[in-house]
Amino acid sequence: MSDVRLLVDIEALEFLRRLRRREQENLLKRFREIATFPAKFSDFVEHDSTGRCVDVHVFGKFAIKFWNDFADRHVKILDVHLADLSA
Repeated sequence: MSDVRLLVDIEALEFLRRLRRREQENLLKRFREIATFPAKFSDFVEHDSTGRCVDVHVFGKFAIKFWNDFADRHVKILDVHLADLSA
């Protein structure tokens, strides 16, 4: 088991709470997979308000924003929302 700690923003958890049970389970499973090997799940990178690089992973109809805080051995799920499928 990895010694990387998975941290999930409270607003991301609130978003999950509104989803169907199966979607919740699938997203939580994917969060754990991201924590195990973050680089594998980076589809593209955005910059947050401080200029820090934040990875984005598109998972079905969802976009998951996360930050691999390598120094602290944390993977932080910052946001999850419906992906823009029109692009």
